Amino acid sequence: MISNKQKILIVDDEPDILELIAYSLKKAGYTIFTAKNGKEAVQEAKKCLPDLIILDVMMPKMDGIEACRVLRTMPEFKNTFMVFLTARSEEYSEIAGFNVGADDYIAKPIKPRALLSRINAILRRNLQAEEVTETKLEISNLVIDREAFLVFQDGNKIVLAKKEFELLYLLASKPGKVYTREAILSSIWEDSVVVTNRTIDVHIRKLREKLGNDYVTTVKGVGYKFETVEA
Repeated sequence: MISNKQKILIVDDEPDILELIAYSLKKAGYTIFTAKNGKEAVQEAKKCLPDLIILDVMMPKMDGIEACRVLRTMPEFKNTFMVFLTARSEEYSEIAGFNVGADDYIAKPIKPRALLSRINAILRRNLQAEEVTETKLEISNLVIDREAFLVFQDGNKIVLAKKEFELLYLLASKPGKVYTREAILSSIWEDSVVVTNRTIDVHIRKLREKLGNDYVTTVKGVGYKFETVEA
């Protein structure tokens, strides 16, 4: 169950939208803070240290993408959930958002119940990550044992190469989070100079061959994310 003490910062230059979202999330038990533009968002975030920030893309003074980029440079917001809220549906704006560190993208017009469901799901990732042990993930029909480098799918052992395993564990540790190719390279291959984006694509293909196509989803132009699979 989501903790009522979790804090959410909502940033939008439209008062009606700001009020609607704030009312819905406050009613659900979240502690709410608001800002009207990107500059205010950065200042307010430093004060309240929210668990999640909802950012409109198009705003005066500083837009949501720039605000996200600025916040991600600060250590205290390295792992804070960032969600973009916008009426823009162009693919390039989604790519720009994910490239600066967005965790999700929600389109206007706002549907309060759908928004609340999405926010609950995003924040639940934190609770799931805290509940699992350091060495084992149990998600969907997979058991991923980091200590033994073993993967079981419906009780059947799946043999993965070391980098395939590390890639799967990284993606599965935060279901739904989009990892850019740069982030994957940095996490799995660190400073290796011989690894390219093509290397990641090959490892993803091998994971799909061994586990099926349902788990790892491609986000065009950005990277990959892990999807939970209903039993």
